[in-house]
Amino acid sequence: MKAIGYKENLPIEDVNSLQDIELKTPKATGKDVLVEIKAISVNPADYKVRAGMPVEGDDWKVIGWDATGIVKEVGDDVSLFKVGDEVWYAGDFTRPGSYAQYQIVDERIVSKKPSSLSYAEAAALPLTSLTAYEMLFDRLQVAKNDASKSILVIGAAGGVGSILVQLAKKLTKLNIIATASREETTAWLKDLGADAVINHRNKLSEELEKFNLPAPDYVVSLNGTEQHADEIVKLIKPQGQFGFIDDPKSFNVMPFKAKSVSTHIEFMFTRSMFQTEDIMEQHNILNEVATLIDNGTIKTTLGEHFGIVNAENLRKAHAFLETGKAKGKIVLEGF
Repeated sequence: MKAIGYKENLPIEDVNSLQDIELKTPKATGKDVLVEIKAISVNPADYKVRAGMPVEGDDWKVIGWDATGIVKEVGDDVSLFKVGDEVWYAGDFTRPGSYAQYQIVDERIVSKKPSSLSYAEAAALPLTSLTAYEMLFDRLQVAKNDASKSILVIGAAGGVGSILVQLAKKLTKLNIIATASREETTAWLKDLGADAVINHRNKLSEELEKFNLPAPDYVVSLNGTEQHADEIVKLIKPQGQFGFIDDPKSFNVMPFKAKSVSTHIEFMFTRSMFQTEDIMEQHNILNEVATLIDNGTIKTTLGEHFGIVNAENLRKAHAFLETGKAKGKIVLEGF
């Protein structure tokens, strides 16, 4: 099968940073399904791993954590799917990824893809939907029917933010304050349901004051957490909750002590990496998101289509993601 992989951690400008390769097609056993991949999307996790995770031995490292496709084979213990099912998923950090024509994945982190979306439209959503949903309802445990509270989403125009804003708008009664810095991304977030959009290039506390916005009960930082840490401490409501998903080099929680703020980290791969007792929740969340899409409650966050899945196009996608200027998700389709 065709695949795209790397053997060395190289800058994306180097043609060897991602290479077109041929690998043996895997077989489905146990609870695994074998999926013929139709479309994928790229995430910040992709370039962080490509640049920083060494390869063991002489093997190729195949990454990628968003895919849509068709089930081609099922393991003996599979009960949720059959050959021919159209599926979507975000995969497992510890196994070969979706930069390949075929991929093995545990059925418990897979669901039927939304029937109303194309493969490319659907590929934009699994990882970000799981991350956003888990952050809101597993980590922060947002009350869905409390209209008295507000949430601040920092860096909201990217992949996770674009779906988190929609989920918060449609599934909760929160007042949603999002941050962006360009006219294009500000308009995008308002269209997705943000009640207010402030500029994260300015001091966030001053932006809230300028627009007479309340101290948020919840703050979610999707990027730049280290940069905004002092402002988050200043603006968050006492006894509020703070969550982040990025990778600050250091983060001191002690400044939150005076306000008794609880701090949460969301890592979407935890359930599959550790085979947690509730691993099936990812199947359930993806099913719920698919229903929300098919009934028109939320929409795809596809931002850019970068063509077929090959090394050249993936290098371009990584390079664009690394600029931090992506709006929504980058997808690739076909081999």
